[in-house]
Amino acid sequence: MTLTQESFSFVATLVRTKSAINLAPGKEYLVESRLTPIARSHGKTVEQYLAEQRSRLSHSEAERIVEALTTNETSWFRDNQPFTALTDHILPDLKAQRGMLGTLKVWSAACSTGQEPYSIAMVLTDWFTAQSGPKPITEIIATDLNQEVLGKAQRGRYSQLEVNRGLPATHLVRHFERDGAEWALSKDIRSMVRFTRHNLLDHPPMGGPFDVVFLRNVLIYFDVQVKRDVLAKVRKVLKPGGYLILGAAETTVGVDDSWTRVQVGRSSIYQNTVGK
Repeated sequence: MTLTQESFSFVATLVRTKSAINLAPGKEYLVESRLTPIARSHGKTVEQYLAEQRSRLSHSEAERIVEALTTNETSWFRDNQPFTALTDHILPDLKAQRGMLGTLKVWSAACSTGQEPYSIAMVLTDWFTAQSGPKPITEIIATDLNQEVLGKAQRGRYSQLEVNRGLPATHLVRHFERDGAEWALSKDIRSMVRFTRHNLLDHPPMGGPFDVVFLRNVLIYFDVQVKRDVLAKVRKVLKPGGYLILGAAETTVGVDDSWTRVQVGRSSIYQNTVGK
């Protein structure tokens, strides 16, 4: 049964209300594919399931629908440029600003199944190991709207297919151990990351103020006003002189011009120079 316009509008409105993500017309196939497993668990087609939810939507089912539609693709060291910017510009600049880094706090927003925050942890471990002097305490707060993906991230266990997606062999050997059909991340790397559920429409998570915020490939789903609201919230918990890293197709330019754009190689990062 093909998804009706009424059902699609119902899902699009629910997702926009709960997460501010816009599901534009033409995404009906996405709704059907993401909701098929949920509908089948109820012994129904997607259309039958949504017709039932339209008449009596429960809080738990609303969360299941929103989480299913906000699950994003991820990989290790995705796009690579942000991690190069972290080691080549951000960390040296923060060290120069403060003389030494006693504590480094990073927020990885919309972290999905954990590949981004764990990639950050590996990069920081390698960079600080190569530096002389005392190593800072590193705290990485990783957040996502979807509790299911957070649970997987906390376990720190990945299939062969998942580790094949962007993870260099050197990092696999150094930071993982084979455990049956899966690869288990080392306790040292896992201990650097704390996962917590968070909606970007809400107040920022506890743990700040932060030195660096990764907010990649999220703003593209929001309208301009929501982008401004989210960027304003991030800036409030980012230390003066701290850095914001967005996705390759995202920018603060023309949205919130209080950020200072910094060109690093072929990519751009954004510095909070307000109050610096």
